Amino acid sequence: MQPDAARLRRLQRLERVRAIARQTALGEAARAEGTLAQLSALAERTRAMSEDYRASGLLGDGHQLRQLGAFVAGLQGISAATANDLTQARSIADARQHDLAQAERRRAVVEKRARDQARAIAQAHAPQTLGARRAVGTVLEE
Repeated sequence: MQPDAARLRRLQRLERVRAIARQTALGEAARAEGTLAQLSALAERTRAMSEDYRASGLLGDGHQLRQLGAFVAGLQGISAATANDLTQARSIADARQHDLAQAERRRAVVEKRARDQARAIAQAHAPQTLGARRAVGTVLEE
């Protein structure tokens, strides 16, 4: 096998590997974005529940007020923990998007190299076209 053809085959294999890596990164980025969306919705719901219960004024005695305060404090703790999880999920999603962008760039570079190599091989095997014939000697006037 000629070295150019072997190089082209290696580049094509590398391109397939990079495409698989891109697909994997795409799946991981999608999962991270899904987790981020779920945590965002959960954080919003717990925050809204905490505010609704805090604003509730339908209490009969001090015991109910104390129970409601404990419940609201628990909701606020859950809301704070969810907000921390949301921040972490956002950073993970951003990292996965960055990984996806890098994988796409790597795949595009290999694709371009393989395309250039195929073009070079095709040009090397293309028949030579004869250009315009050069005039030899001096031009004679009539």
